[in-house]
Amino acid sequence: MIIGDRLRELREGKKLSQGDIEKRSGLLRCYISRVENGHTVPAMETLEKLARALEVPLYQLFYEGEEPPKLPNLLKRKTADDIVWGSSGKQAVYLQKLRKCLSKAGDADRKLLLAMAQKLTTGRNRRAHAAA
Repeated sequence: MIIGDRLRELREGKKLSQGDIEKRSGLLRCYISRVENGHTVPAMETLEKLARALEVPLYQLFYEGEEPPKLPNLLKRKTADDIVWGSSGKQAVYLQKLRKCLSKAGDADRKLLLAMAQKLTTGRNRRAHAAA
């Protein structure tokens, strides 16, 4: 479908002239004519102005009918929450056990574990930079 044809169809269906659309949208009548005749491709902002002037939702400029077409069944994409380590499966079970153990540990033990974890991560970073 050519957007200009759809605009003309909607405008004529509402019994509006290009001059009426000019007054409602602030766009020049000659520009509206160029769009309807396929000489100009309007930007998204311009399409929004035209949709407001025609008093229709923006999607109706692209689809015929009262509602947009139904989307096909697309594969569900994983969200950021689905990708987080420990959010499901064996990782979640392990993380829950770790939380339980850490809640029972004393302050000194937690500080020791934190220091060990920091040493391990800095050691990996140094090796990675040395290999590069």
